[in-house]
Amino acid sequence: MKTSHYLILLLTLLFASADTAPISAQESEWELVFCDEFNQPNGSQPDPAKWNAATRNPSTWARWISSSPRVAYIKNGALICRAIPNKWEPTDTAKMLTGAVNTREKFEFQYGKVEVRMKTNLTPSNFPAIWMSKSSKQNPQLYGEIDIAEVVQKKVSHNIHSQYTQTHPKHGMNTNFSKTIDVQKWHIYGIIWTPTQVVWTIDGQTTGIYKKPTDKKLLDEGAWTFDHPFFLILNQSLGTGRWKSLPYPDTRKTFETKFDWVRVYQRKTPK
Repeated sequence: MKTSHYLILLLTLLFASADTAPISAQESEWELVFCDEFNQPNGSQPDPAKWNAATRNPSTWARWISSSPRVAYIKNGALICRAIPNKWEPTDTAKMLTGAVNTREKFEFQYGKVEVRMKTNLTPSNFPAIWMSKSSKQNPQLYGEIDIAEVVQKKVSHNIHSQYTQTHPKHGMNTNFSKTIDVQKWHIYGIIWTPTQVVWTIDGQTTGIYKKPTDKKLLDEGAWTFDHPFFLILNQSLGTGRWKSLPYPDTRKTFETKFDWVRVYQRKTPK
């Protein structure tokens, strides 16, 4: 390659747009706006200034959620979320009790980079997740969800759900990405969310990209409902048996996922 051609290529890479340049090359552009290292004393609850105990609802992931301190607590510098046999809540008919926390109305943000260090296990039916939901204060009639990482055995899935994908189940759009890794080891799961795309990462490497559609009809029908504040959710859930990969859980067992830390960054405002 001629020297002049090499210099042109190098300059092109250096001045690539922030949306497409390598993550490692953009570190100086990010400012930390939220973090939790979960360094509180062992046995304590997650910082109430940052986290809420999620509430139970009929959704698969939330059907057994409990506010019991046995299912979400701090231990050795990590947040432990568990699913345990229900032996301690005699008035609760749930077969299991599961832990989940969120930042609803305590920390909500629009665009940025999210990274969470997590590890879990391969117990059949184990179904932990790191995800984001749109603030109910913003256009509540339009659905929006970004799944940073959903773990099913050795597969980590990244999904995005808009109003359009909710109302068009056979939409044909590429909204799901996955990677097979050893989920029993610590990994950093993340996204970079901008006004034009969501990029998923594992340990800093890109694993999926969803771009804002350019088709006006798709946009009018809600194929991009991600220009609003979202909040974070960390949860330990279990399968229902609906899918072979997520059999109905052995309700005598205990399931556990560890979250080492959570960090959210936003691009620095030019001075």
